Amino acid sequence: MGKIKIFISSVQSEFAEERKALAEFIRADPLLGKFFEPFLFEELPAVDLSAPSVYLKEVGLCNIYLGLIGVKYGYHASEGISPTEREYNEATKRNKTRFIFLTNHEVAEREQEVNAFIKKIEKEVVRSRFIGLSSLLQNVYHSLIRYLEENRFIQLGPFDAQINSTASVDDIDKEKVLSFVRLAKSRRGFPLDENSPTLKILHHLNLSQDEKLTNAALLLFGKNPQRFFPTATAKCAVFHGFRKAKPIPSYKIIGGDIFEQINQAVEFVMSQLDFRVGTRSHSDIAPGSYEIPREVVSEGIVNAIGHRNYASHSSVEIILYKDRLEISNPGSLPLGWTTERLKQLHNSVPHNPFIAHPMYLAGYIEQLGTGTEDMVRRMVEHGLPEPEFIQEQDFRVIIYRYTLQATPQATPQATPQATPQVTEQPSEQDTEQVAMQNNMQDTIQVKTPLSTAVKNLIKVLEGEMSREELQEALQLKDRKYFRTVYINEALNGGWIEMTEAEPNHPKQKYRLTKKGLKAKQQWNNKKIRLI
Repeated sequence: MGKIKIFISSVQSEFAEERKALAEFIRADPLLGKFFEPFLFEELPAVDLSAPSVYLKEVGLCNIYLGLIGVKYGYHASEGISPTEREYNEATKRNKTRFIFLTNHEVAEREQEVNAFIKKIEKEVVRSRFIGLSSLLQNVYHSLIRYLEENRFIQLGPFDAQINSTASVDDIDKEKVLSFVRLAKSRRGFPLDENSPTLKILHHLNLSQDEKLTNAALLLFGKNPQRFFPTATAKCAVFHGFRKAKPIPSYKIIGGDIFEQINQAVEFVMSQLDFRVGTRSHSDIAPGSYEIPREVVSEGIVNAIGHRNYASHSSVEIILYKDRLEISNPGSLPLGWTTERLKQLHNSVPHNPFIAHPMYLAGYIEQLGTGTEDMVRRMVEHGLPEPEFIQEQDFRVIIYRYTLQATPQATPQATPQATPQVTEQPSEQDTEQVAMQNNMQDTIQVKTPLSTAVKNLIKVLEGEMSREELQEALQLKDRKYFRTVYINEALNGGWIEMTEAEPNHPKQKYRLTKKGLKAKQQWNNKKIRLI
């Protein structure tokens, strides 16, 4: 694609120096010179054509008409108007973009024809005033930058606010929008109802302009956001050691919209964390807690997905190691911020403001900047080290798990800071491992692979319980993920069974099989070995 041509027009005798300086300024500027090529009639070679016909032809070839108007009108051509006005009329007839810049003279100082010309212009296009060459260059610069932005040659605004020229309203999942409206109305009093047209709802959220969609609209409510943003995904993995090393026990790339990614990523992590069951002294369902509080995991993932740089070709990474959870995203803190500031009360400065507002309405984030401060507080209350916030090429948060006091041989030398030790209370899983080594002769052999998710399900299942009761006990929200990763795996492994023959029976509940009961009893005695 060639450069954008600018036809610079004025009365020849009035702005000769300004036109020349303006052309040099545009050509020399690192940004403007890349996109624009000014045309000056003084630079035309001698040709055997009448000057007016050449100029009008050049107006037709240009993209932008830039007119300078002072106090002089110029000579009257054959049509009774000056060449400058004739060129302006030609640009208007051909629907060219027109920028008009007026000197800061009073009406009485201008020739009568100039005032009449200005009145005509005022009815058709916005014009700017300038005082001197410096003022003119500044005004022209801002006008040309705006032209580049509006025509999407450059993108200076937030990525999520930019219009996606390849998308249409057909790319929006209307059911997702309606589900959002129900959620936002119940949590934040969203004013529109489910019967509102989809475009009206998007417009209210500043996610559309007429029928054009912003990137945020597609990321939040798109049928297939990855069609437009292939790397807008969350990569989740589990490693049994302290660093990335094969084999990878569990790996999943989560796509879909932002809400789906958050929900599934949180459930993925929770399904890999050990769950401790309390007593039933105050409830029929025994209370329990994960080795990392769910709120901390959720806040870390929400921040990574909501505040990431979506213009980047990298994805969010959520990796669970033996001693820690690491969540990283292609993004950076606001200018002048330090990671220590995140541990204190601070203003909320979202990287993606047009994504952040719907997430706030849906209850995923707060607008007070308390999220990371709450993470620190909850970790301390839970008896774990404060999370670490690290700003390097990407932004990363490290959330530590319970670990046994590591021996020098077990401590990863490459990242000693990544293995803080909590010696007061080792995890149940670690205690089981010690018990297994000391009581091999008394253990049962469980040949069916048992995931942490299924193990947690067995721990909380007492008597007969519904899916809803089990999800509540395990603090899980995603019904589809729970059924796939917990219920179906436990059924297929023979650990639980259904109380009704029909899987979708409205009164369906689940209970432990003999195998499940025996495993649970052995866990209570710390005498099970999984092979």
